[in-house]
Amino acid sequence: QVQLMESGGGLVQAGGSLSLSCAASGSIFSFNDMGWYRQAPGKQRELVARISSGGRTNYADSVKGRFTISRDNAKNKMYLRMNSVKFEDTATYYCNADMRDATNRLWNYWGQGTQVIVSS
Repeated sequence: QVQLMESGGGLVQAGGSLSLSCAASGSIFSFNDMGWYRQAPGKQRELVARISSGGRTNYADSVKGRFTISRDNAKNKMYLRMNSVKFEDTATYYCNADMRDATNRLWNYWGQGTQVIVSS
């Protein structure tokens, strides 16, 4: 019954900034790793950034130094701050999360995506 929902997408000018949010709802026990992925038209979905339950982060080389991933475990939310955006960042961005239940079984969830369009 867990659902993830992204928000914050929209149109932004190259060089500008944008913040994305991912909110989780439902029968949540706890989240382990969470991450942001994106898919541009005609391309495969790719990892943008990932963050562990303890706050350790990993970024795709293409966004290092420009994007920042963060999470608020108490609120079951995750964020992506996008700075100095480029036209190449145009894509649909998806929230992904791993959840462990009470018996330590792993479940994985995806959001529906939020569109980011960067104007050149």
